[in-house]
Amino acid sequence: MLSPRNRMRRSSDFDLVMRKGRRAGRDALTVALYVPRETPDDPEQAAPPRVGFIVSKAVGGAVVRKRVQRRLRHLMRDRVDSLAAGSLLVVRAKPGSALLGYDALAAQLDGALSAVTRPRGRSAHRTRVPRAAEPANVPAVGERPTQ
Repeated sequence: MLSPRNRMRRSSDFDLVMRKGRRAGRDALTVALYVPRETPDDPEQAAPPRVGFIVSKAVGGAVVRKRVQRRLRHLMRDRVDSLAAGSLLVVRAKPGSALLGYDALAAQLDGALSAVTRPRGRSAHRTRVPRAAEPANVPAVGERPTQ
């Protein structure tokens, strides 16, 4: 279970994160992270990171929604310490999250968290290799194709 001090409850916090936070999406969930600019100098006075969950009726009935929320809350319990102090995180479950097993949901959550916490300008994608000027099987301009 996620600690009560790490739970986000106010709708104004959810609004702030959804308006100003960085987002990363996967097939089963979307993550939005907001890290405030000002942080206290004393780490003891810093607010703990807080996490909120959005699981709509599109995910399924009440039992299914609650199961998905419990899984996400349990997964975030181990990952909340990796967030910056005072940060706000919203995890929004998509309909596909109800069909995934625990390990697959954990993998998607980890991927989205790493994407949203990565410093700006740093992409996880490979750099593109420039293509050759002309493909080998296309004749040059003015040249007749061979048969």
